Amino acid sequence: MAGEERGTPRWLDLLWLLFLGSLALLPPLKEPHKQLILLLFGTFQFAEGAFIRFVAARGFRSPAGETVSVVIKLVLANQLMIHTSDVGINSSYYPIFYLPVMTAAMYFGPVGTLLWTLVASGAYCWFLIPVFLGEFTLAAGGRAELLLRVTFFFLVGMIVNRFVMDYRRQTQQYQVLAENLSEANRSLEKAQEEARRAERLAALGQLSAGLAHEIRNPLGVIKGSAELLNQKLSAADAMAKELAGYIYTEVNRVSSLVSRFLDFARPSNLDLRPQPLVPVIEKALRYLIEQGHASNVKVVRDFASDLPPVMLDEDLCEQVFTNLLLNACQSMGDGGGTLRLSAYAAATEEGNEIIAEVEDSGPGVPAEMREQIFNPFVTTRKSGVGLGLAIVAKIIDGHGGTIRVVTGRGTGACFRLSFPVAGLAADLRG
Repeated sequence: MAGEERGTPRWLDLLWLLFLGSLALLPPLKEPHKQLILLLFGTFQFAEGAFIRFVAARGFRSPAGETVSVVIKLVLANQLMIHTSDVGINSSYYPIFYLPVMTAAMYFGPVGTLLWTLVASGAYCWFLIPVFLGEFTLAAGGRAELLLRVTFFFLVGMIVNRFVMDYRRQTQQYQVLAENLSEANRSLEKAQEEARRAERLAALGQLSAGLAHEIRNPLGVIKGSAELLNQKLSAADAMAKELAGYIYTEVNRVSSLVSRFLDFARPSNLDLRPQPLVPVIEKALRYLIEQGHASNVKVVRDFASDLPPVMLDEDLCEQVFTNLLLNACQSMGDGGGTLRLSAYAAATEEGNEIIAEVEDSGPGVPAEMREQIFNPFVTTRKSGVGLGLAIVAKIIDGHGGTIRVVTGRGTGACFRLSFPVAGLAADLRG
């Protein structure tokens, strides 16, 4: 407990000053040394906290400042005894030694309080040296009085120290309680934010589903009409055939967008089975390589061995990694770059997880967009729709995992996915 600041309230310091001021009005009144010592006592008592902070600011380790404070008060108490009696041991101002004893009790633990009280008792008994030199004698009643005074030094020191220790324990408990409440408030705010996000996504999903169904029917009519028109037109009418081809192409593009709307809005029916995660990542990577999307990309694998299985819907997880890998390749452009894939186990408060990371060497994701990038219609690409990562986040949520953008090794984007291990995932899903 040494080194802790008392945190004495100012009103208590003022009470000490009032006490010392009353001593100054008591005899001997014409003793200037007494008044000076009491003034020094009051000044130091009032500035004690600032003095300890000053010592600590000079690089001295605790409890250097507290130790010096007790020593200063012992020296001043000793001088007051000398200047208030011809024989110091007879001075009526002996209770002044309570000040250094109580100060030690406030700054140090029980053992430290006992040691400093012993030092204070020794400083008080120092005035008995003339007895050993034969200058005066100490009667039996005087020895009993001396023993009584020293006993009270220890009694006051231990009582004050007990109250101080109880106060410190209560303060620590209040601090822990305040930290727990703050953490609970942060968790509650996060949960409320997630709930609001889920409500927005649910409403958007319902709107998307209804809108997509309404659009899909006329799209089928337009697409069939464009195909029929293209077949009926003669080769001589090149302009009309070209326009019919534009209609057919754009209808296909809109139809693909509608399908993605439906993928986002459709409730997730997961077929979860315990299986390793790395083969799913490799399968998605092979698909991209076969499609020519990773021709100029250097792939670096960093997969830990003997990873436990996780509960996966293989098709949906393959879609997740295909989307992330495709985004990574597209962000690096035609010049290519480095695609780093990693998977490893990690322990969290909820249990063991498997972490997968997809990191590219592209321009990265701006910090202000890292929280919003998984929301629908948020994208960093000019030609992007902003549904791919929203669908990815929805699938990962369905697996009981998380996905977020973290700081990688370079300037590119790093998507970190977490999946609970098979046993934990099954427990979470009931």
